[in-house]
Amino acid sequence: MSPRRTIVDRAADFVLAVERVFGERPRLLDGSRAVQLGDVKLSLEAGETELCVVRTHGALDEYLAVFEVRGDIEVPLLQARDFLHA
Repeated sequence: MSPRRTIVDRAADFVLAVERVFGERPRLLDGSRAVQLGDVKLSLEAGETELCVVRTHGALDEYLAVFEVRGDIEVPLLQARDFLHA
């Protein structure tokens, strides 16, 4: 019998986790890998190992911060929330 393999898909819980952490339903932008809350976009990038916080100004994007994603997606989302509220 072969060993069990575990598939980790951070994007699968991303939208729900954003809603839990920020307390509001985000607008879905790119499948389940990018959402928008007001003028801020949260995006999973680099193979879902980075959470980018981007402020949108019309057609321009201003990258504000990048948080490393390891394991639970809520950890970098909490960091992003604290960063935005600071």
